Amino acid sequence: MQSNLPELQDKAARLPLLPGVYIMLDAHSEVIYVGKAKKLKNRVSSYFHGEHLPKVAAMVEKVADFNVIVAASEFEALVLENSLIKRHKPHYNILLKDDKGYPFIRVDLRQEYPAMSIASRAGKDGARYFGPFGGRSQTRDIINTVSKALLLPDCARKFPRDIGRERPCLNYHMGSCAGWCLKDSSAGDYRARIQQAVLILDGKSGELMDELRGQMEQAAEELRFERAAELRDRLRAIESLAHRQRVISTAFADTDAVGFCRGAKSCFTVLHFVDGDLAGKDVEMMDEPLEEDAEAVSDLVRQYYTARRGGWPKSVLLPVEIEDREELETLLSETAGRRVYLETPKRGERLRLIESAAVNAREEIRRRTTQQQRRSKTLEWLQKALELEAFPTRIEAFDISNLGDTGIVAAMTVHVDGKPLKRDYRKFRIKDLEGQDDYASMYQAVSRRLRHYLDGDAKFAPLPDLLLIDGGERHAATARQAARDLGIALPIFGMVKDDRHRTRALVTPDGREIGIRGNQAVFALVGSIQEETHRSAITYQRQLRSESCRSTLDEIEGIGPKRRTDLMKAFKSVRAIREADVGQLRLVVPKNTAEKVYAYFHPTDKEE
Repeated sequence: MQSNLPELQDKAARLPLLPGVYIMLDAHSEVIYVGKAKKLKNRVSSYFHGEHLPKVAAMVEKVADFNVIVAASEFEALVLENSLIKRHKPHYNILLKDDKGYPFIRVDLRQEYPAMSIASRAGKDGARYFGPFGGRSQTRDIINTVSKALLLPDCARKFPRDIGRERPCLNYHMGSCAGWCLKDSSAGDYRARIQQAVLILDGKSGELMDELRGQMEQAAEELRFERAAELRDRLRAIESLAHRQRVISTAFADTDAVGFCRGAKSCFTVLHFVDGDLAGKDVEMMDEPLEEDAEAVSDLVRQYYTARRGGWPKSVLLPVEIEDREELETLLSETAGRRVYLETPKRGERLRLIESAAVNAREEIRRRTTQQQRRSKTLEWLQKALELEAFPTRIEAFDISNLGDTGIVAAMTVHVDGKPLKRDYRKFRIKDLEGQDDYASMYQAVSRRLRHYLDGDAKFAPLPDLLLIDGGERHAATARQAARDLGIALPIFGMVKDDRHRTRALVTPDGREIGIRGNQAVFALVGSIQEETHRSAITYQRQLRSESCRSTLDEIEGIGPKRRTDLMKAFKSVRAIREADVGQLRLVVPKNTAEKVYAYFHPTDKEE
C-alpha cells in the first residue's frame, strides 16, 4: 500500500464523529472519489484499515490525501455530495451518462400556432416540456402519433406564414391532417387541438375523451351529424392512442420500480408503471461500482431523478434497503415540488414489480455481454467468495458412484474458464476395498489423480486451481488429507446438496459453509459442475455394469447379442437371470437355450 498510509490513518483518526462529505485526492490533487458519511471518522478510517474488494483497494492505493466538509445534517451531506460529484465527476464514483439521449417534447403555448418539437433538455423559457423519453426516434414517434390522432400538421410548413401559399400536401388528402394551411383554417381551432395534445402528453387522455364524447353527443342532438362523425373519429383515434402509446406516460408514471444487477457489467434499470401497466423502461450499463449494492442504488437513484427526469412518480420502489432513505426522499421531494415516496416492498404486487425490474437488469447484462465475459466475471466472484489466491481457471470435481459393495467408481470432471473440457475427464475403478466406503473411495481417487501428476503423467497435468468434492465436510477433509499425504496444497471445497438434491452451498474441510445462492451465476456454475460430475460417475458405473453383464452372458452357448438383449430387457440384471428358473427363462428364450442358461448358473443342479 502507499507509503503515506500511517499519515492517512492518523489524519482519519482525528476526524469528528459528525456527518459530512469526504473527498479523496490522488498525487496530483485530482478528485478521484467523493462520498458521504454519517460519522466521518468511522467511514474514512475504514478505507485505511483491513482488506478491501479489488476495486476499492485500487482506489485506496491511489489516495495521496483527502479533505472533508462537515455538514449540519445527513441531508445536507447528501445534497453536498451530489453537488461535488456533478462538479468533479470523480473516476471512481458511479456516473450516469449525460441526458442528451433522453429528449423532451417542447410546446410553447405563447405562440399563435404552437408546435410540438424535440428538445435535448427541459429549459426554463416558459414553454411546456414533457418527458424525458427513451430516445429521439421514440420521441419523434410520439409526436407523429399524437399529430395523426388529432389531425395536426406533421410537415415542414410554418404557420401562419404558409397559410394559403400552396395547395395542401398529401397528408391532407390522406385524411391524416385537417389542412391547417388552407385559407379558411381557424387559429382558434388549431390552438384547441394543441391543447388536446397537451392533455394527452400530460397523461390526461381520459379527461380529453370525456370532453370529446360530450361534444359529439351535443352535435348529434343538434343534428350536426358531419361534426358528430368527425368528433367520433377523433375520439376513436385518441382511444387507440391511449391504448397503444402507453410509453408516452413515462413522464408521469405513478410508480417506478428500480432494478440493479452486477455481472460482467452492472446494470441499473427503471421500469415506469401507470395504473399498474408497464409504460416504459430506462437502462444504464456501467462498470461494477465501488460501492455495495445499497449505496450504489442510492447514488444511482439520486443521480437519475435529480439530473435526468422531467416528470416524477408518486413512488419509487427500491430493490434494497438504503441507509439514507429519509434524506434521499426529502431531496427528491424538494426537487419534484411534491412528495415522492421511496419504498422497499417485501411482498405482494409491488414486490413483483421489483422482481420484474431485476429480471430486466439481468437480461440487459446477458444481451450486452458475451458468454466469455459473463463466465470470467462469475469465476472472479467465485475467487472472492472462496478467498482463492489464484484465479480458478481450471476447476476439477470428483464424485463416487457404487452399486452395493461392488462396482465402485469415481469420476473426475474438468472445467476450464467455466466450460467443461471433456478430453481431460478421468475415470477410476476403486480397488482393494472391503465393502462400501465413500470416504476411502474418495481418498483413493484423489490420491491416484495426484500421484499421476507427481509421476510426470502429462494426461494429469496441470494441477487444478480449485478442487470440488461432491459431498460435505468429511468428503472435503478426506480429499485434503489425500493431497497433504502427497505433499500437495490445493484449495478444496465440498459441494453440499439440500433435501431436494440441489446444490446448496460450498463447505471447507473444516466445516465452514459458504453460501452461493445469493449469486445466481456462481450458484448455476457450481450446480452444473456437480450435476456433470455426478452424471459422469453414474454413466461410468453403468457402463462397467453393462460390460460385466455382457461378458458373463456371452460365455453361455447359444446366447448372441439379440438373446442377451432380450434377457437383460426382461430381467434387468444378471442377478435376476441367475435366480430365474427354467420356466421363467423359457418365456424369453427357446427351451434348449433356457436350459443352458440355467445350467451355466447352477452347474451342480441336475437338469430338469
